[in-house]
Amino acid sequence: MLLNFDLNLLIVLHVLLEERSVTRTGARLGRTQSAISNALKRLRDHLDDPLLVRTPEGLSPTPRAAELAPVVARIVEDAGACIARPGDFDAATAEGQYAIGAPDRFNLPVFLPLLEHLGRVAPGIVINLRTTDRDYAIRLIEADEIDLAIGWFDRTPPHVARSLVFEDRFVCLCRRDHPLLDHGNRPALADILGFSHLVVSSTGDRRAAFDAVLERHGHRRNIAATLMSFTIVPELLQQSDLVGVFTHRTAEYFAARYPLALVPVPLEVAPIANHLIWHRRFERDQAHAWLRDQIVAACAGEVAPGEVRRRKTGQGARPRD
Repeated sequence: MLLNFDLNLLIVLHVLLEERSVTRTGARLGRTQSAISNALKRLRDHLDDPLLVRTPEGLSPTPRAAELAPVVARIVEDAGACIARPGDFDAATAEGQYAIGAPDRFNLPVFLPLLEHLGRVAPGIVINLRTTDRDYAIRLIEADEIDLAIGWFDRTPPHVARSLVFEDRFVCLCRRDHPLLDHGNRPALADILGFSHLVVSSTGDRRAAFDAVLERHGHRRNIAATLMSFTIVPELLQQSDLVGVFTHRTAEYFAARYPLALVPVPLEVAPIANHLIWHRRFERDQAHAWLRDQIVAACAGEVAPGEVRRRKTGQGARPRD
């Protein structure tokens, strides 16, 4: 039945119920009086009700029309919202929840300043962090369980956009008085592999990306402990002869706050490319694009606790195929 009904008639009915006049309705809709009268006749035929009857005060709605008034008003309002062009995104008043997937290594150097920044400039935006590895993050994006993910992705499906946010490298982290440093500030790989290692893996595996690199070069390391987060890494390294090989951004964060030393890893390894990824259906969403910009700024060190450097909003990170 709806297929045979002209939905434009509901706009006419909505305005008639507000104006209670065929003449004023025509003027408001830019249509002739006869066109409005014809539309009212069609409405009466479709709905089998007079809808509006003439009285000394003007047109008066029948009980049926009075019952339909709020429903028709809501339909017209919702239809208008569907076709309206979105206005400029205002972070200060925006509200919404976004789920972001990332390995734990991003939490302190990237998400800590990001969350503090968002709390100041976008208090209505709620961020839910989920610990993910590469494959898991892509599956969650495809299942619409997360909105964005950041990490090291070898490849992504065509429907997942990505943007390079920064490159990183491996470094060794140990306590400042560790015997490894007896070999100088640039010990050999054999010296680093001569100690037991502490590994952090988002999946809890007893391997990390560095192990795959070692295997390609014909090396292995002795792994003494595996953690799923960096929470107790500083304490473990301070209190033992364990060493850890982590990405520079994470290791640098700990070295600046604990008595820990950064040691170069003497192994030819291509830089670790960290990408921000999202489903392409959000490409033109202003709020989503704004959040992507904030994450890019946090990765670039442009968003620091207690400091806000504003970036242009409404333009997302440029996707890379």
